[in-house]
Amino acid sequence: QVQLMESGGGSVQAGGSLRLSCAASGSTYSIRCMGWFRQAPGKEREWVATIVTAGISTVYAGSVKGRFTISQDNAKNTLYLQMNSLKPENTAMYYCAATSRPVCGGTYFAAAANVWGQGTQVTVSS
Repeated sequence: QVQLMESGGGSVQAGGSLRLSCAASGSTYSIRCMGWFRQAPGKEREWVATIVTAGISTVYAGSVKGRFTISQDNAKNTLYLQMNSLKPENTAMYYCAATSRPVCGGTYFAAAANVWGQGTQVTVSS
């Protein structure tokens, strides 16, 4: 199967930027969609963005449109989340996810994701 490992989290001031990475290994050929979720303390897990790996189409949660960019490097089997103009409310544990399920693009990924990384902490100070 697929294994995922996030990296790139850390602490930044409001308005700063971070780039998260997610290295995929194992049966990466089976992945149809990948994406990012986050979970802040005391809140439910929230879907952030999806990329359909075959056609590299992307969809974002409204709260991050224009500030976050999801992308992939097929040669390196790596997913990225470029986060700009960070806000304190973006503080959360960020998780990379993947799925081979046939219906997974866009917002469908929120339900379809079934392979998860360990998470990487993002802290944005005011």
